[in-house]
Formats: sequence, structure tokens, C-alpha cells
Amino acid sequence: MKAPTRFGVADSSAISFSGDTSLQEMILIPGGIFDMGGDNDQASADEYPKHKVQVDPFYMDVTEVTNAQFKKFVAATGYITTAERKPDWEEIRKTLPPGTPKPHDSLLVAASLVFRQSDGPVDLNNFSQWWSWVEDASWKHPQGPGSSIEGKDNYPVVHVSWDDAQAYCKWAGKRLPTEAEWEFAARGGLINNIYPWGNEHVNRGTSKANSWEGKFPYLNERKDGYITVAPVKSFVANGYGLYDMAGNVWEWCSDWYHHDYYRQLEGKLTVNPRGPDKSYDPQEPYNAKRSLRGGSFLCNDSYCSGYRAARRMKSSPDTGLEHTGFRCVRDRK
Repeated sequence: MKAPTRFGVADSSAISFSGDTSLQEMILIPGGIFDMGGDNDQASADEYPKHKVQVDPFYMDVTEVTNAQFKKFVAATGYITTAERKPDWEEIRKTLPPGTPKPHDSLLVAASLVFRQSDGPVDLNNFSQWWSWVEDASWKHPQGPGSSIEGKDNYPVVHVSWDDAQAYCKWAGKRLPTEAEWEFAARGGLINNIYPWGNEHVNRGTSKANSWEGKFPYLNERKDGYITVAPVKSFVANGYGLYDMAGNVWEWCSDWYHHDYYRQLEGKLTVNPRGPDKSYDPQEPYNAKRSLRGGSFLCNDSYCSGYRAARRMKSSPDTGLEHTGFRCVRDRK
């Protein structure tokens, strides 16, 4: 599956550490050895082969970074996110096949991708059926002009690119988790279970995550209470006390994405893997991508089943969308 792409360049060179070394709203993840990779027939090819990984203990944010936290960062630094910047065509060209024509100037504006529910069934291979390029959509205006985050301090910040997340981490004195750290934490101490809460299907029993219930992308039965993003801590935490490790918003990881990276790790114990040296996605070979984890409010088994602990996603580091956020980690000294 291809992910929509947002082009732009954000500058974090002037950002410095805030000096806050507290571990408030973070939890110590104990570390250990686990089997990384797909656990059921929903697994995609890039989740195989399953392989042994060891991660050291680390601290992780209890929730996804919220609007209130990101607002504090912007107020302290004056940072302008990727979505708030006009795209640079010369940068765009580097990620596209040679000879790609320049898009119309109306598309080269400060904008981001906003979800639009369709009127009926659509081709699930064509993401343009539910994503719209909306001028002035950003973390402050998640659905575009006229929308706001007023009264939503405890919602996860969205429309943040990998570059934006890195800038926040620099200021907060933290970093993005590796894919291995993220998956180990998401499993919450459970061994080879499909979801952060166990093996019960996401749509059975009580609501366990903010996902798309019904027929994507036109009918959401809203059994979990939400159509789009939900406040953090709306659902039960996993075994490590982490919230929303399934659904709500996709979360950036530090790793480059490579579709067959796991093959390099097969048959051996890998300690604290940091991901491949470079990115490669055969669906978009000219576009370098970073990894995301956890799924979002749009995930459904017919489309991506992103709420599975092993599910991998990828997108260019300058991409921001209405269902994409992040959480941070910090090394244990």
C-alpha cells in the first residue's frame, strides 16, 4: 500500500534542548528478548521473517505527544512545521522519477492531507479517494481552515512530519523509538500475541482502540465512540502502562524503511537494531521513507489492520497527515 506524500523542508538547526530532564509521563520499559515480526494471516510480506531481537531498557512516553505539549514546544522555539511551509519544487523533484512534470502552482502551497469520508465503496488501492490536499491544514487546523484544536489539549498532535517530530525530540531531550523498541513496548510483555492487548479481535468485546469499525472508507459504525482522532488515554493501557499503542494515530519511528530489512536479521539474535542504512520501497523506489507504527483511527482489516503490534507502515519524512503523530523515548542512564 502506498502512503500519501507531503513535500517540504523544515529547519530545526536553531533548536536547542529545553533542559527538562524529568521523566514525567514516561514509563520504564524493561527491555528483553522477543520475536519481532508478524503473528497472523493479516501480516504483510515486510513483517517476515520473524526474528530474535534484544532491546535494552528505555523510557517511553505514556501517550502520544499531545497538542498541549507540541504547543509548548512551538511557543518556546518559534518552530514552523512542514505543513505550514510552501513546498520547494527542487526538493520535490529529487524524490520523483526523472521527467515528472511540475505540478500546478495551486498544489505548491502550505497544505497537508486531510481525511474525507467517501460516499460509497471505492478502490482501496487509490488513496486519493479519501485523502484531500487541503491548503492551510496543519497541526493547528487539523481539518483545514475553520477547524482548530481549541479545547483539545489532550488530543494527539497530528499533521506532523518525521522532521517535525525530530525537532520536538531535540527540544525535549528525547528521541524517536526504533521500530524494535516500539514493537517490544507495544507488546506489553505478551509473547507472540497479535495485538497490544492480546489475541481477541479488535472488533470483539469492549472497545480496545480507536479504529475504523464498519466498511472503510464510507461507513464507520462508531462503536468505539469516535470518527476521527480521540483524546489520549481513551482506551485501556497495555501491560506496560502505555496508551494507544494500537489505533488513534500512526507514530513515527527513527528507522529508515526497507521492505526486506528483516531478511538481513533472520536466524540470529540482533541487539538494539537501528534499522537499515538506507530506505527502499519497491512501490515508490525514488522516495526515501521512514517507518511508522501503531495504526490510526482509519485502520480496518479490509485496508491495513495497523493496530497489530507487528504492523509496519512507511512514509517520506516530510509527510504530514491528519492521522499521523508520534511519541518519544529516552535512554536509561
